[in-house]
Amino acid sequence: MTMISDTSLWQLFRHLRQWLGNLSRARQQRKRESTEALRAVVVAARHTQAYLRQLQDTGKQQHATEAHLAGLWTELGFRLGDLGLAKLAKRCDIRGRYWANPDTLDEDFLERADIGLERMEQMALQLLAEIEPARGRSRKPAK
Repeated sequence: MTMISDTSLWQLFRHLRQWLGNLSRARQQRKRESTEALRAVVVAARHTQAYLRQLQDTGKQQHATEAHLAGLWTELGFRLGDLGLAKLAKRCDIRGRYWANPDTLDEDFLERADIGLERMEQMALQLLAEIEPARGRSRKPAK
């Protein structure tokens, strides 16, 4: 049987402490990335709501705005997917595909996909509340 020397034990302890420190930093980084992505969902929902209001008021489609929204929602889908937030990521991806060409997805599919802006904002705010309990309680989705 091999005995562990004081030096070996000290090195083991030092490596363990270093590993735990790295793990803590990784968790904090993931929390920051998740918080940023979820806040971006709320921002994207509000940008989209503003565009829809403009579209309703003027009746004029703006392809540049729709292209921007398509990219914004698609990027959010990727970011959320990378963070393991699959349900919201899928909704963002569908929302991005919708804005890329609104005529390609039928109403029945969109209804089943549950990609309403209010619902998506609510989901993001609920997830934010889980990540940041003290901050999340005071936030409510826009109506």
